[in-house]
Amino acid sequence: MASKSSTLYDHMFRYIIVGDMAVGKSCLLLQFTDHKFRHQHELTIGVEFGGKTIEVKGKNIKIQIWDTAGQEAFQAITRTYYKGAIGALLVYDITRHETFEHINRWLNEIKVNGSKDICCILIGNKKDLEEQRQVKYEEGEKLAKNNNLLFLETSAKSAENVQEAFLQTAEKILEQITKTGVDPTAPSKNVKITIDDDDDDDDEKPKKKCC
Repeated sequence: MASKSSTLYDHMFRYIIVGDMAVGKSCLLLQFTDHKFRHQHELTIGVEFGGKTIEVKGKNIKIQIWDTAGQEAFQAITRTYYKGAIGALLVYDITRHETFEHINRWLNEIKVNGSKDICCILIGNKKDLEEQRQVKYEEGEKLAKNNNLLFLETSAKSAENVQEAFLQTAEKILEQITKTGVDPTAPSKNVKITIDDDDDDDDEKPKKKCC
């Protein structure tokens, strides 16, 4: 008989959320997991954690999310969480152009410290503050296209596109698994499935990634 835990989900994906301080990373996490928004949110010290199970293409996917601090002082700590992630949300604030300008640095952090198979989505947050916009939609779209990233603008306050951001990333990961034929249960992989599998062969490495 299958264990109780094995009946809860088919796959487990670990996400990391990165970006400058105060772009709304923790608010996106809270909106996704609890459908809540806090007007006053304490700065993340190190890493915060959240999780939720969603259905993607008929599969139950358990998503574990690591929300990282944007301050440079904590980057040595947060880098240790990159390796375990199969999905990454790169977040900027559409009302602060400098946060968008720093996205390439965050993307490089992921490439240097994360898995080569990680799937990334670029997120322009605070879409509800349209009158304060400093980053055009087309700027985000172009950056995403140039780096082979998924792209959405979101509002953690109104919940617009928040669920979709996590869902689209999970869909892309499942698509990669199907295309590459990668065994998600391999110990060296970041994607884990709950069924028993004695095949420990991890010689097959995925050749394609989305960022």
